[in-house]
Amino acid sequence: MTDGREEDSVLRSRERARAIADLGKRVGYTCFFGALILFLINYYVTSSTLWTSLTVALLIVGSLLLAPAIILGYAANAAEREEQGLPHGH
Repeated sequence: MTDGREEDSVLRSRERARAIADLGKRVGYTCFFGALILFLINYYVTSSTLWTSLTVALLIVGSLLLAPAIILGYAANAAEREEQGLPHGH
């Protein structure tokens, strides 16, 4: 039988992981949106290497943040499903 404090620490850890994943997704998608805006500005208004470099930098930062955040979110959801005894979905 598990101790109530241990179970609470697992739930707290899972919620913390889910919160970090949500923040990572929010920031990652915001970087992608910013890259899109910068690309459109660069394409229609001015053609500058500075704007191109900023666009690429936002795409790289967004990718570096978004990929682990998505994986962490799926892991937290899978742990929740397994704890409830639901099928894994794959």
